[in-house]
Amino acid sequence: MSADGGADGADDIEVRDPISAPDADGTPRRTTRRFPLFTKDTARPEGGGRAAPGDAPAPARQWPILLVCGLVAVGLLITALDVFRAGTGTLLIGSALLVGAMLRWLLPSVGMLAVRSRFTDMVTYGVLGLAIVLLALMAQPKPLLTVPFFKDALHFTVDN
Repeated sequence: MSADGGADGADDIEVRDPISAPDADGTPRRTTRRFPLFTKDTARPEGGGRAAPGDAPAPARQWPILLVCGLVAVGLLITALDVFRAGTGTLLIGSALLVGAMLRWLLPSVGMLAVRSRFTDMVTYGVLGLAIVLLALMAQPKPLLTVPFFKDALHFTVDN
């Protein structure tokens, strides 16, 4: 420290603009706010840590995403086996996404189920899951959920 209260050599540094900063030698250089050409690392999403301790086997550490993907796979298999009209498979797919939203909300660490921020993941899983469940409930020929104005809208669009 010098007698005037400043650090030694601090008066020698010239700042040309708000985004110039001194390098290791103390000479100012211009830094850029652009993203680098090659990304060296990315930030882990909030809650993206392991869902189990590090000494557990890999499937145990990633059980939330394995649960959701497993339920979706079973739903796709049921749908592929021509049980689509009953809506069981598609209901299971939508329910799996809703389970993913609940896991993202309730658990502090969900492993690879965390893709973005907690809020974004919950909204994405929830909206897609709810849409799939509602569409599965309205599947023809025997819908479990009927929306009266859909029939009128369909007749309006098809009628010449």
